[in-house]
Amino acid sequence: MPTPDFVLELRRHVGTAPLPLVGVTAVILREGRVLLGRRADTGALTPITGIVDPGEEPALAAAREAHEEAGVRVRVDRLAWVHQVPRVAYGNGDRADYLDLTFRCSWLEGEPHPADGEMTDLGWHDPADLDDVDPEHRRRIESALAVGDGPTRFEVG
Repeated sequence: MPTPDFVLELRRHVGTAPLPLVGVTAVILREGRVLLGRRADTGALTPITGIVDPGEEPALAAAREAHEEAGVRVRVDRLAWVHQVPRVAYGNGDRADYLDLTFRCSWLEGEPHPADGEMTDLGWHDPADLDDVDPEHRRRIESALAVGDGPTRFEVG
């Protein structure tokens, strides 16, 4: 999916200056496996991610992104982790500071497929075998798996 219209409008005013944005990560579980996809732009293996639209509830954004990117319907179960992602610099010079909200989600229905072109392929993976997942996304997955009924994880100090 292309850059959201509200981000393009902000860019008209601030140019490439860092934008503070809220992102979501949907760690989707089904029978002990996690849904991962290959990003079309980088080839990286990641969980479902996206940007929260203005006025949108973050948990609804996670469910929306799961449907838009992977064609699956999910139940958002828990907020697992809140953290600031290291600044992202894009090839065109744009910079963004994402506050990521990682949600633990349960698969409800739909077979994963590249629904909007952001992913090239999707599949269910054993959480014990995440060697192809970068450390940042691995921490998100691990946080979602560990949350259980415990408190949400926050970075402090």
